[in-house]
Amino acid sequence: MAAPEILRYTAFSSDPAGGNPAGVVLDAGGLNDADMQRIAAEVDFAETAFVTGMREDGARAVRYFSPIAEVPFCGHATIATAVALAERSDADAIVFDTPVGDIRIEIERGAGGIRAAFTSAPTSVRALDPDDRDAILLLLGLSSDELDSTLPPRIADAGNPHPVIVLSDRTRFDAFTFDPHRVRALMDARGWPATITVAHRVAEDRFTVRNLFPVGRITEDPATGSAAAALGAYLRELDAVRVPARIAIEQGLQVGRPGLLVVDIPATGRVRVSGVAVPMTDATRPRVTAAS
Repeated sequence: MAAPEILRYTAFSSDPAGGNPAGVVLDAGGLNDADMQRIAAEVDFAETAFVTGMREDGARAVRYFSPIAEVPFCGHATIATAVALAERSDADAIVFDTPVGDIRIEIERGAGGIRAAFTSAPTSVRALDPDDRDAILLLLGLSSDELDSTLPPRIADAGNPHPVIVLSDRTRFDAFTFDPHRVRALMDARGWPATITVAHRVAEDRFTVRNLFPVGRITEDPATGSAAAALGAYLRELDAVRVPARIAIEQGLQVGRPGLLVVDIPATGRVRVSGVAVPMTDATRPRVTAAS
């Protein structure tokens, strides 16, 4: 069996040094769960996406692994995988068969490169338990009076549940620090598989966001597509935007990998997240032998 090729792309930036790196394996049909988990750990990005097969209707089966576990969905790895596939075909739309259901990705080609847009899984927003809110704030060295009173904490889900905390002051947003081991312990105890979203509203249609995701050497995710979709659903649920709305999310500044996510929020239904992706020019492309 030929060894699968491991690609490395960065999503939500046209600069290979920006955005969120993702591993991409387009020929993962011969891999088992242990293979995929091992490869994701060796790649050591927040997530690696594996294309494991194709349905009769052309939808591609995709699974996502962080360095420590499989996750139901990953937005930035979806964008990266869609762009990698689009570079190898003339398709203008791709459907991924994922653990959270079918995800349709639209492809746009232009002078700025290939842009991919995915439509999220069905969304939901629910209350964040006050004890969980206080536990998050304690770990970040923040108090409840530093929250934006117009955007209260919630759990927003667009494929993964994301606690959402919005701070009123930009300086406090940029400056807060945290112990990644304690944040990971809280996330594991609560069963949160993805990120904790901490945001600040810059303007009516612009947010800056930090997504806490302690896993391996990673502490913050530079650009998080699933969390961006969840934030869109959260804003709609709170009537914080005039739908249909388009917002821009800046992320990654605090970890030195700035990126930009564009979120389209309809009046009802699924949220759309778009961005570019490019190969990481300074990365090697190792081959890993699948288990027999």
